[in-house]
Amino acid sequence: MNFDFSEDQKVLRDQARKFLGERASPARVRRILETDAPYDTDLWSGMAEMGWMGTAIPESLGGAGLGHLELCVIAEELGRSLAPTPFSSSVYLATEALLLAGAPEQKQRYLPRLALGETIGCLALAEGPGGPRLDRLQTRATAGRLSGAKLPVADGDVADFAVVVARGGGAGEGSVSLFLVDLAGPGVTRDPVSTVDPTRSHARLVFEGAPAEPLGAAGEGGALLRHLLDRAAVLMAFEQVGGAQAALEMAREYALGRFAFGRPIASFQAIKHKLVDMYVGIELARSNAYYGAWALATGAPELPVAAAAARVSATEAFYVAAKENIQTHGGMGFTWEFDCHMYYRRAKLLALALGSARRWKDELIARLEHTTPSPRPSP
Repeated sequence: MNFDFSEDQKVLRDQARKFLGERASPARVRRILETDAPYDTDLWSGMAEMGWMGTAIPESLGGAGLGHLELCVIAEELGRSLAPTPFSSSVYLATEALLLAGAPEQKQRYLPRLALGETIGCLALAEGPGGPRLDRLQTRATAGRLSGAKLPVADGDVADFAVVVARGGGAGEGSVSLFLVDLAGPGVTRDPVSTVDPTRSHARLVFEGAPAEPLGAAGEGGALLRHLLDRAAVLMAFEQVGGAQAALEMAREYALGRFAFGRPIASFQAIKHKLVDMYVGIELARSNAYYGAWALATGAPELPVAAAAARVSATEAFYVAAKENIQTHGGMGFTWEFDCHMYYRRAKLLALALGSARRWKDELIARLEHTTPSPRPSP
């Protein structure tokens, strides 16, 4: 079985890398980091012209009609460049939610504008410390009106609409549903919140009787959310692998060019071991991400396990690569002038974007136990 990308997909990767190398340079990322701008609007417009937002959207709905493998390729390059855009919220989550559960009228209304980058979506799930817990949801929908608060919501300050996870009445997971909410409509208040990585903006959303439109069948929000997060986990794993690879290349380049005692520091065993540990972690994450991409693209039943494995390994690989990149640079690596901290910021942020690494490890264990047959008793 060949898990490698096709020649056409590799051409897409090269084009994306060239485009982002020109339009998402570290200097442009710093411009967002050092100002109050929530994202790079010029870069977002350029990505829309490239058709990236519509990669997995069918042509009949205004998209490019390519598929999830191509979206994985683009996600990896976005991770390499640290592109400061709401791509993950709008494409991995909002678009995928509509593709997964949207009614024909909802898809026709939202997806063409999402594909053009004219509309930005987000997912409103968490309700404060402790991460997303369906059994503790306080946000409620009654008679088409939503009440509650969500914090933090990635790109909630710039999105046009949100896919909101709320309780429709009763208790237990069977009462959880998904809703579409116009964030510019009545009954919605949003306030920006600060995070470790200002290049990915976040907000607190408060709903006070906001009009809400059901997305998917009532009471199926828990199952739909799991499918959605599995899809997003694979896509975000590629973004994390891309960021980890860029951090490794930055560390390697610095180690080869920095001399101490008349030798490149890359020749010292301590530095070699750091680089090797980074490389091994990245290759393990890449292998799991490729497996996840296959499961996502083919709709394979292995997707839940593949997604959790990709999420766990990519989160750890990006964190280790970003941390060791700083250590390889020594004292200079901790300074504002060097770009190392930008990868560390993004690694820490993405590690929590879909739930903590501990949560995904628990999910992986539970899913492996569920799929592994029990040993037969001895005769």
